[in-house]
Amino acid sequence: MGTEQRLTLTALQMMIRDSIVLALPGYYWISAEIAELKVNYSGHCYLEVVEKNPVNETIRSRARGVIWAARYRAIQPLFESVTGESLREGITVLIKVSVEYHELYGLSLNITDIDPAYTVGDIAMKRLEIIRRLTDDGIINMNSELEFPSRPGRIAVISSASSAGYTDFLKHLTENNYGYKFETELFNAPMQGDETEKGIIAALDKVAARIDQFDLAVIIRGGGSTSDLRWFDSYDIAFHVTQFPIPVVTGIGHEKDVTVTDMVAWKSFKTPTAVASFLIETVHETDLILQELAGRLIQAARYITMEKGSIITTLARRIIPSSSMLLSESREKISSSALTLSSQTGALIRSAGKDLAILDSTLKSETKRTLTFARTEVSLKTDLLRTNSLEIIWKKNQQLNAAEGLIRMADPKNILKKGFSFTTKNGKTVRSAKELQSGDKIISHFYDGKINSEVIKTETKI
Repeated sequence: MGTEQRLTLTALQMMIRDSIVLALPGYYWISAEIAELKVNYSGHCYLEVVEKNPVNETIRSRARGVIWAARYRAIQPLFESVTGESLREGITVLIKVSVEYHELYGLSLNITDIDPAYTVGDIAMKRLEIIRRLTDDGIINMNSELEFPSRPGRIAVISSASSAGYTDFLKHLTENNYGYKFETELFNAPMQGDETEKGIIAALDKVAARIDQFDLAVIIRGGGSTSDLRWFDSYDIAFHVTQFPIPVVTGIGHEKDVTVTDMVAWKSFKTPTAVASFLIETVHETDLILQELAGRLIQAARYITMEKGSIITTLARRIIPSSSMLLSESREKISSSALTLSSQTGALIRSAGKDLAILDSTLKSETKRTLTFARTEVSLKTDLLRTNSLEIIWKKNQQLNAAEGLIRMADPKNILKKGFSFTTKNGKTVRSAKELQSGDKIISHFYDGKINSEVIKTETKI
């Protein structure tokens, strides 16, 4: 390799810089999204801008940029006054840049101006796209079509616990002039910043999990910059509100602007206090209607009572003579019926008396005959039983006498008297000669005594 082809890194970087200056002279207007933004202690604003694929949101290109402090102090207030937004991450801007290249820091964009009208248009276009999408999906009016409770008393509040708007809402709601009582429960969520969308959706989901415990939900926040409202121009928040099964009321805290979340809610108000006033007046209007209906019912009842009272009086005047005549006729009929009934009853009693006398005589005769027959039957059975018993006793006595004779004959004493004897060895009866040996001591037992002997010899029969 020849020495004329060798370059230092610095020389190469300077060649790149010069090439860029020659190729890209002057300034260019470019559109990009701010991905990162930091303002350092000296007032310089450092950014990272990106371009995303509109289909899948992947990053196509990336570049670093800087707004020097002097320019930033002029650009920032103008941008905010026109757009209502501060320069922040996530917004799309149209910036005027010159391309610079530095040997140490590489490629960067020197931003000298920002067109706020472009950002306004971009924000508006994104907002219109969200509204169009909700409309095309047929859900933009779903929550507003729900029936609102006539006496909303159980309220799920989605707000930040530290929000002044939340404090004002509770104070106004509880210190109402009518003494109405409301039950409120806070579902804490951030009301501005990158976590707003995620936090509000999570809070809505928590309320939905206990939906039977609430009459409605309110989303409220205190005052703030116009740019803070942009967090509520969210399709995902709006979608959740449209799908919510109970009415959602918003009080996000601005007089002029209406967010997409406000548009899809059942009703929106400028401030949290206005939301509280609406709830109080709704209950009060219901009470007034009920009071009016109660008054009408009382008047109607009085009118009906007066009108029907005269009719009742007229009917009473007509009924009394008719009743007297009917009573008189009834008395005559009852008297005649009573006489007839008395005569018939006497005949029946006399007839029944005769029948009872005949029945009594018959019963006595049958009872006497039955008793006589029973006595005869018992006497016969008693004699038969006595005869059978004597015969059985005689037979049993004969059997006992025979058994007694056999027992006496089997008595060992009577057998010994006949000349028999028996032999024992060591207290046991000897039944065979084979049980004895020479020298054994034995005892012979007789009727009148016993003899002790010693065996000298034994002989057994084969």
